[in-house]
Amino acid sequence: MKKDLLTLLDLTKADCDMLFQRAGILKERRRKGIRETLLSGKSLGLIFDKPSTRTRISFETAMIQMGGTPIFMSSKDTQISRNEPVMDTARVLSRYLDGLAIRTFSQDILEGFAAYADIPVINALTDMYHPTQVLSDILTIIEYKGGYEGVKIAWVGDGNNVSHSWINAAAVLGLNLVLACPEGYYPSAPILQRALDMETGNIRVTSNPVEAVDQADVIYTDVWASMGQESEHIARKNIFKAYQVNRELMQHARRDAIVMHCLPAHRGEEISEELMDVPLPVIWDQSENKMHMNKAILEALMAGSASGKRQEGEQPCLML
Repeated sequence: MKKDLLTLLDLTKADCDMLFQRAGILKERRRKGIRETLLSGKSLGLIFDKPSTRTRISFETAMIQMGGTPIFMSSKDTQISRNEPVMDTARVLSRYLDGLAIRTFSQDILEGFAAYADIPVINALTDMYHPTQVLSDILTIIEYKGGYEGVKIAWVGDGNNVSHSWINAAAVLGLNLVLACPEGYYPSAPILQRALDMETGNIRVTSNPVEAVDQADVIYTDVWASMGQESEHIARKNIFKAYQVNRELMQHARRDAIVMHCLPAHRGEEISEELMDVPLPVIWDQSENKMHMNKAILEALMAGSASGKRQEGEQPCLML
């Protein structure tokens, strides 16, 4: 039976831990120059309604490095732009492809594809969630902090799609997560309440960024105006100016705290210029890890009938 990744609530803690472990193994194998073949003969479709640098390239490169073939499709270049129903497109693409990664606006569109596709559907970002981003972020935290248990993570900024996936991750993995957002820009109340009802993570929301980063191990930020909110940019700059992650705010965190940003960054807005170029390059490792995590995700969802033969010493594929 096929498995989709639409939100992090589709995964269990054991699923996530397997992905973290496997992504780390694949990263090390890449460093050693070991060639992967588990997705040989497989094809991944990428339907992107939104522009992308890291998500698109990390999925394409991940698929190539695993021995498969990525096929990029802008929706404007397909019959979707001429109002072909999602159910028809999903059924047809299921006959051509082995998996589908979608970057779009509405979560409903993504779920529509998943409902009618016979192949795994992966959320490569919607206005509501960005699960693959947060999985790769936690992989980075594991690398720098030795694990995620007991680590205090402070989100500072807008209660956006990435923050929603952090809330889901906290619920699934039992994370200690504090989100500092201006009033009126808190995360979605239903998403937050669902996570709180699971009673697994320590999740709090505040409007005070100093309170959020107090003794934090990880400080995470994102742009103040996401894609589709460009008209609000000037107004948001005034509202969010007290939420900039800078050296002054970092003084309240632990001395060995790391700063993370999913990029692209607006230097001098949500994060100061100096923190983007500190000697410890966490943000750039974080960006690279999207590729390694995507390899683990693609392998887990698509490698069940891969035609490539496993090489000697190669780890078995995961099946979520």
